[in-house]
Amino acid sequence: MSDKFNKWVACWGNATSIIDQKECVYAKNITLRYPVRMAFSGSKLRFRFSNLTGTEPVTLTKACVAIKEKESYIPVPITFSCNPSVTLMPGKETESDEICISINAGETVEVSMYFADYTQMNSGTLITGPLSSGKYSYGDFAEQGTLPLDLTRNTNWFYFLNTIDILTEEKNYALVCFGDSITAQSWPDYLALRAVDKGFANVAIIRRAVSGTRILRQYNCITYAAYGLKGATRFPIELNVSGAKAVIIQHGINDIIHPVGSDVNPFRPWSDMPTCEDLQRGIEELYVSHARKLGLSVWSGTLLPIYGWRTYNEDRDKMRQQMNEWLLSSEIFDGCVDFDKAVRDPEHPAAFAPGFDSGDHLHPSESAYKAMAECVPEELLTMTDD
Repeated sequence: MSDKFNKWVACWGNATSIIDQKECVYAKNITLRYPVRMAFSGSKLRFRFSNLTGTEPVTLTKACVAIKEKESYIPVPITFSCNPSVTLMPGKETESDEICISINAGETVEVSMYFADYTQMNSGTLITGPLSSGKYSYGDFAEQGTLPLDLTRNTNWFYFLNTIDILTEEKNYALVCFGDSITAQSWPDYLALRAVDKGFANVAIIRRAVSGTRILRQYNCITYAAYGLKGATRFPIELNVSGAKAVIIQHGINDIIHPVGSDVNPFRPWSDMPTCEDLQRGIEELYVSHARKLGLSVWSGTLLPIYGWRTYNEDRDKMRQQMNEWLLSSEIFDGCVDFDKAVRDPEHPAAFAPGFDSGDHLHPSESAYKAMAECVPEELLTMTDD
């Protein structure tokens, strides 16, 4: 084992939320497999599994990790106090034993989990992007190199697997991207690929994002439960990131666009509508103060255009613009990533630039997500201890 590997750093991370409540919320005899590109070389891995939003214990029958590119597929068991199986308790996160495995930067590891018995699939998050896709198979195939084609499907739902840490070099660090559906989609993956392309080899991009979440409120009904926990609850949990040096916070648009009045939707009353002062106070007291306690550099991210979105009106957009002015200028941040400027139409700033709208007038297109990744200041990808 190399003595140069002496620091634990998160090399992959996801948030944990309640899944979209459809008719079926249980699985049995199922294998989940998630590939993860390794940002760093290292000598050990450890894994965090989360049943944070589950209401029942979940038995992880067995789990393993294997390096995908190797000529022979050699799964290494993931253990818990030397046991191959573990019960993930509701509302809790569970960390594995340290696993000795030699990793080279750029390799892809596959984390496989097998659940033999009836399993409540209520702790997971939907993420997308060029580095974010998994598979599930009916049956026990966790230790097999190739999943059976006829029993396997792709998925962008990431269940239970929350964080992967690697024992790596002191110079390496994690950059946390915190937010809602904008961040649950592709720009963090494109940022990771940008770091690779530019040779910024000492940073891992850790995504902590849940679609629909708000800073100040959360829904307690099955219709919107998948919109997740409010910021006050999420942030302290999701900032548990080994080796983190900085966080980009791009959050708040859902607080602005969700309320429509209880006469339109009983779960979205006008009383949920915040003021800009409410949002600013929430960001400062719930996010920035906690990140400072952890010694992190804190960067804001401006809110994207919403012109044409189904609840758009001028008052909402005025609030968004006022928030962006504050996010750009407030001295409580170490800097601001101006995502809005990167994707808006210069001739019509309330809207996306041509080709940058996904079609719903809220979420960017893939081209726009690439532009968002490109606008992140280089200094966040090249941080040192100096």
